[in-house]
Amino acid sequence: MNHIILLFSLLLAPAFADKESQKTDQNISSNNASHKRLKRDWIWNQMHIKEEIDTPLPHHVGKITSSVRNNNAKYIIEGEYANTIFKVEETSGDVYAFERLDREKKAEYELTALIIDRRNNESLEPPSKFIIKVYDINDNVPVFVQKVFNGSVPEMSPVGTSVTKVTAVDADDPTVTGHATVTYQVIKGDEYFTVDDSGVISTTRADLDRENQSTYEIIVKAKDAPGSSGDSSTATVIITLTDINDNFPVFKQPLFHFKVPENVSVGGEVGRVKVEDVDEPQHRNTKYSFVRGDYRDTFEIVANPFTNEGIIKPKKPLDFEKVAEYRFDIEATDPTVDLRYFKSGGSRSISTVTIEVTDVDEPPVFTKLPYEFKVRENDPEVRTVGSVWAHDPDAAKRKIRFIRRRASPNGDYIRVSDTGIIQLPKPLDREFSSSYNITVAAQEILEDGRLSDRESHAQVHIIVTDENDNAPELVYPEEPRVCENAAPGKVIIRISATDKDEISPRGFFKYSLATEDSNFSLVENHDNTANITVKYGQFNRELAKTHYLPVIISDNGDPELSSTNTLVISVCKCNEKGNFTFCEERTKQVGVSIQALVAIFICIFTIIVITLLILLRKRHKKDLSGLGRNVAEIHEQLVTYDEEGGGEMDTTSYDVSVLNSVRKNGIKQEAVPSPYAQVQKPPGNITSGAGEMEMMIEVKKDEADNDRDLLPYDTLHIYGYEGAESIAESLSSLESGSSDSDIDYDFLNDWGPRFKMLAELYGSEPNEDFVY
Repeated sequence: MNHIILLFSLLLAPAFADKESQKTDQNISSNNASHKRLKRDWIWNQMHIKEEIDTPLPHHVGKITSSVRNNNAKYIIEGEYANTIFKVEETSGDVYAFERLDREKKAEYELTALIIDRRNNESLEPPSKFIIKVYDINDNVPVFVQKVFNGSVPEMSPVGTSVTKVTAVDADDPTVTGHATVTYQVIKGDEYFTVDDSGVISTTRADLDRENQSTYEIIVKAKDAPGSSGDSSTATVIITLTDINDNFPVFKQPLFHFKVPENVSVGGEVGRVKVEDVDEPQHRNTKYSFVRGDYRDTFEIVANPFTNEGIIKPKKPLDFEKVAEYRFDIEATDPTVDLRYFKSGGSRSISTVTIEVTDVDEPPVFTKLPYEFKVRENDPEVRTVGSVWAHDPDAAKRKIRFIRRRASPNGDYIRVSDTGIIQLPKPLDREFSSSYNITVAAQEILEDGRLSDRESHAQVHIIVTDENDNAPELVYPEEPRVCENAAPGKVIIRISATDKDEISPRGFFKYSLATEDSNFSLVENHDNTANITVKYGQFNRELAKTHYLPVIISDNGDPELSSTNTLVISVCKCNEKGNFTFCEERTKQVGVSIQALVAIFICIFTIIVITLLILLRKRHKKDLSGLGRNVAEIHEQLVTYDEEGGGEMDTTSYDVSVLNSVRKNGIKQEAVPSPYAQVQKPPGNITSGAGEMEMMIEVKKDEADNDRDLLPYDTLHIYGYEGAESIAESLSSLESGSSDSDIDYDFLNDWGPRFKMLAELYGSEPNEDFVY
């Protein structure tokens, strides 16, 4: 039927178009004549279409109509989906959909309608927008926003306790009744949980116990259109039961047995008792207590917060000789258990503990700790201060030997005998130290006489009581000075005193002047100080620039001691205001400690010893090179002269007195027999003019080759010797000491330091030895 109507309208469209064009021409001519324009309006029905229409395409949507009457008018539409999904019949204005629409993809479409002249495509009316709405049908199934939901609830929660919430979404139009309404239903696990229409899951039982089952997996179904049997979707919900403290701890065994040595330290570990608590660790708060047994003062049980174990610790030392075994009952409980959810079966768990103490070799035990004695200082009659005592706690009851380990101050001030007697080798001085501390060690004497390697220690404190054996000493903060024109009564300085002894409880120090024959006076302030004042005034710097004032200070002790201290007062020049303008600087005394003096003395003594050793060594070398020694014992050195000579200064490099003596005396050393094979050197060709020097050198060479007692000096000594056959004789100074000349060379001493060496060479006696 719809197709017939559509065909009929298409056939009648040209006739209506011609009539409309005629009317339009008449209106135009009329308007031209009257110069009036008629208002033209778009006219169409409201457009809407249902989604997912199952009839054949195209589907009629609506009709657009304009008041323009023109046979050449043409309808067109524009927009995103124009001429694709939607098309318009250009003469009638009917709009058709050429695809099936889905409201869940797009609920409405916005298009623009135009009417133009088909001849020139000019617009006959302004464009107008219109909307095509898609009506919803219930064609979508509710879908859960996630496939798996998670939730948790405390165990043993009451019925109706909320666990979690699930959500499913229906894509249909929620404004249409029943199209988007979602209902939920638990299809698996409904005996433990339920769900309402809003998706909230809650418990249906109050006995959900985590210790029996900790997790539940349920399935929830979502569907729309209540009462209908439409399609639906499902989701999985995993529910975890959280733990509450609803279980008491239980001992794993009814009896615990431990062995521990008697020397276990206080607070150490004896053993551990274990319990089982099915709750999670954060809800395990086990407390241990004694039920039966009289050993609460001997042991304590401390719970380990990490393992929940009970650690047994001794509160005082154990003694095998007194108690060899301990037996008591302990209880484990949890005070934080929620009794509302407590399960029946008893809240107490009791176990028996047996502790066996084993014997060990213990060190000696002192009977009194610590030891404290008092002794008077500087008392020569006190030699024994007291004694310490220790015993062997074991059954052997060995003897004890006492040894002093440490002392403060360090030194041989306090001694300890083998039997523990505290002795004083000499009187103690409180001013050196007011107290003495020593550590005494006690060791057992074994059966073989050796000392045990185990020892115990005791602290001994000795207090030295004070005796008034030190006189007070003067103290003043600055050097006292006084103006030469000071008025009588002027305070020069305030003095005070100090005493190494304890302050006497009977009063203050007493001050006085040793003589009244001075221009000074002393005024006590009755606060352990005194003022030195000017007595007459007007000092004379010409007579004395410094005054020495003796001051006597008494300490009011028992016995009373006093000392005389000299106060050095300088007389200075002052201006009219009394300010010092000139004072002589007093020479400061620099003190040197005894330790520094000893160090200086040691250094000086060391330097002296080293100097003496050096001098003795030089003297020894000098004796070896003297003429008094046998020529055969002289060890010669290699001296090579590569120059003609440097005058008298050449004599410093060799002791020429030896050569001179040999030359003069003609001494020829006898050859010492040697067990070694002697090599006889063929005599060389002695050239004419060879003198005694050449002969002497040959003799020395033979001696060096044949004497086994001398070091092998395989060196040749060459001397530039002219010989005795020269007309001018020798120009060398080697024979100067043996010259027969009568010339007196003492006048060389008057020529100055530059001729000092010649004066010493030529001015000496012929038989004098020159040693350089």
